[in-house]
Amino acid sequence: MMNTAFPPSITTRPVYGLLEPHPGSEHLMVADGEGGGALLDLFAKADGQGIDLRPTAHVIYVRAANGTDMGDRLAALGAARFYHGPSLAAAMPRIRKALGDAHMGLQIYLAGTETLIGVVQSEAMKVGYPHDGVHTEHRGSLARRVQCVHCKGITENVTTDPMVCSHCGLHLYVRDHYSRRIAAFQGVNIDAEDPGQVPEMVEKFP
Repeated sequence: MMNTAFPPSITTRPVYGLLEPHPGSEHLMVADGEGGGALLDLFAKADGQGIDLRPTAHVIYVRAANGTDMGDRLAALGAARFYHGPSLAAAMPRIRKALGDAHMGLQIYLAGTETLIGVVQSEAMKVGYPHDGVHTEHRGSLARRVQCVHCKGITENVTTDPMVCSHCGLHLYVRDHYSRRIAAFQGVNIDAEDPGQVPEMVEKFP
């Protein structure tokens, strides 16, 4: 699967590129689901340029919510450090430690769903990395992580618009407005002025 092409939107909507090898003392690579393919392509590009990333690579990979798992193929690359986990939540302590222990020259590569990219990018920003210094590539599900602007609760893996807040039950319109700090899109009550007048839910983010 190739990287995802998104239509033009507002300025706060994240934009992703293609992973390319960059010179660095260490290479932290985090991916989920189909994002594993982006890491495989990254290693292939590096090999084609005569660059061996394996001795300095720390690969953290988790199965996607949709069940996609490329862990065996990534393990076969022979990275210096490799972790294959069941979920992003399970991998977060390892990701935080890798970021906290990092030294000058670390390159960070994130690939897969917007949730993984956003959450790990937010953690990197907490320890001083600029968001535009993190290399990202989107692949796989378009499901969104959405914050209800009314109760501040976050609902994971949202695929429809409108959606129902999993915390307060309001029907929310899912906006393209995105917060890097909390790694979530914003959901606004869609029937605030006309209670009960809720459009049919449409799967918009499969």
